[in-house]
Amino acid sequence: MAEELYFIKTNPVTAKINLYNKLCQEEQDVLNYLDDDKKTSLELIKKKVLENVENLSKEELLNLFNWFNAKCNGDHEELKTQLFVHGIDIFYEILSPGNVQSFQQILSDYEKYSQRITNHIFDPEKFNQFLIYGIFFTGFINKEKGEEYILADFLKSDYKNLYSHAEEEFNSKKTELLSQENIYNHFTDLYDCTKFYKNSIIKLQANS
Repeated sequence: MAEELYFIKTNPVTAKINLYNKLCQEEQDVLNYLDDDKKTSLELIKKKVLENVENLSKEELLNLFNWFNAKCNGDHEELKTQLFVHGIDIFYEILSPGNVQSFQQILSDYEKYSQRITNHIFDPEKFNQFLIYGIFFTGFINKEKGEEYILADFLKSDYKNLYSHAEEEFNSKKTELLSQENIYNHFTDLYDCTKFYKNSIIKLQANS
């Protein structure tokens, strides 16, 4: 199955009302999408939604995503609309499996550099730092190919250490990277979507 990445901003107040009510009204249906000990799992999900929807684990969130997706019969835009109505805003997505793999590899490299393992929920400032690293790294690829890298050039004076490390990583993998599709635009788009955002950002990996 092809992997997809979704980036989410939450609205805990909306989720506390709309998502909680939907879970209560459609208990029997949602149970089909939960793991073992389904009733206990559902009660725990409902409790977390009442407290703060961001408290959901990666697995719990994915189960709800799959439930909504099934209810929308695979209609992607309707899925995003229904999740938004229930406090889960998919504000950006990467749907190409190759691009997902590239993104995850860059994130893995950044985790080694920063000595910080991320989970599915990002602090906004740390997510911003990672995106800047990604802009630099993929910007080097674009520069080598004669393509646009203006934002990378603009940011480099303020983030010299990130820039230097990205350059080292690029040089060590140049031959391999130049034969692949680049994802510079995904990093610049995500940066534009989140640079002034002050709340947590959730990364959800799902299968199509």
